[in-house]
Amino acid sequence: MLGTRNSLGYNKSVKPSIFVVEDDPDISRLVRHHLENEGFAVRVYPNGSTVIADAERQRPALFVLDIMVPGKDGLDLCRTVRQTQGLAAVPVIFLTAKSSEADRVLGLEIGADDYIAKPFSPRELVARVKAVLRRFERPLPPSPLTVGEIQIDPSAMVLTVRGQAVPTTATEFRLLDYFARHLGRVFSRDHLLDAVWRDTSYVTPRSVDVYVRRIREKIEPDPENPRYLKTVRGAGYRFEAPKGEAPQ
Repeated sequence: MLGTRNSLGYNKSVKPSIFVVEDDPDISRLVRHHLENEGFAVRVYPNGSTVIADAERQRPALFVLDIMVPGKDGLDLCRTVRQTQGLAAVPVIFLTAKSSEADRVLGLEIGADDYIAKPFSPRELVARVKAVLRRFERPLPPSPLTVGEIQIDPSAMVLTVRGQAVPTTATEFRLLDYFARHLGRVFSRDHLLDAVWRDTSYVTPRSVDVYVRRIREKIEPDPENPRYLKTVRGAGYRFEAPKGEAPQ
């Protein structure tokens, strides 16, 4: 029996694998122990020198990256993941002692799906890993959608803008797909958190703003003057087709 696959492409009949980059042996043992107890297959790396090559050979379900590791740090690793075909949609969680709001926003802007500050409780770590993975278990609508110069293909999780394939994270893709299938409707940040993130225990409305900014950078000719993804002051966001560009 082959088993079913979720939207990230890994087989749900086998243990989801998690690649952890953490140079503190005590923390890495703690992370491995608690994730393996929850049924995950865990590979731990003390630095980022080989993790990308290994991930290209066997794509993980999730990366957990410490930001401050020797050599290529977690931020650089996340950037590389997002720029690597076949890995760009894999979720990333940062696990780091850098816990300021500015650090958290920077992590999200680079492409992280969650951000856990040290010290952390193992129960919180497991809960947030499961929450991020659950976000991608719900199937996307199968039909492709075209709005103006934007083509969205959920079956392949491919975004094409003005004829060029544009890499996205899984969260960015799901948020854009949700907007595009509800043209003209105004959504509050809280509604979007419920609809796209699903588990909102650890996600703030500020996260929505970060992702909207990232999506605009990928789909808009001029992100500062968006044609598609508009801000509705005091209410939230609305996705609309430019005049004369009806959705298909």
